[in-house]
Amino acid sequence: MLGYDEESIVKKTEKMATMSLELLLASSIVLVLVILLPTLFLLSKKLGPHESQGKAKNSAYESGVSSPIGNAQSRFSAKFYLVAILFVLFDVEIIFMFPWAVNVRELGYFGLFEMFTFVALLFFGLIYIYRIKALKWQ
Repeated sequence: MLGYDEESIVKKTEKMATMSLELLLASSIVLVLVILLPTLFLLSKKLGPHESQGKAKNSAYESGVSSPIGNAQSRFSAKFYLVAILFVLFDVEIIFMFPWAVNVRELGYFGLFEMFTFVALLFFGLIYIYRIKALKWQ
């Protein structure tokens, strides 16, 4: 028989039977999920609470303002974006300071000098932003 003995044929048959059982189990799980999930969604929609059409429920509420002024297409001042960018800029400095603080002993005096230079640049940037009145809200 072309180099196949009876024992190897039995092993291959058992392996194929095991593989087909695993495939059958996986297919049945997928089938149950495909049927069960939409059924549960439909049941929750039918049995769950229904939306009330009250005026208070459908009114807009944003950040403590119950009656917003203007429409959704109104423009924001560039100050909002400037403050957000400045916050991100000065907040990211912590990302650079944390690894330095972890390795401060290994870096020695040169690392200390580098961090003082970095903090000084950030401080001068903050002074510049303050002098051009970028943080003044009008």
